[in-house]
Amino acid sequence: MIRVFVLYDQEPDQLAQRETPEATIRHGRIPGSPQGEPEYRYYFEYEFADRDAWKRSQQGLMAAGEDAQTLGIGFKVFFAEVG
Repeated sequence: MIRVFVLYDQEPDQLAQRETPEATIRHGRIPGSPQGEPEYRYYFEYEFADRDAWKRSQQGLMAAGEDAQTLGIGFKVFFAEVG
């Protein structure tokens, strides 16, 4: 399983609704951390069954990344192989 997750510095006012084939999408506000105030305020995740599904969805992910850049807030993208 592959997860692509995005951590936003602030909670976005809105998120673009992009089609990302073969992805299960989860997102939500980050309410805190063990140290108190969280470094990031919003979490967005795409989950793919395997590397092939992830590769087939690259076009949709790239378009979503372009949308994220227009939000005007900082973010970081990570990839994780979970299994």
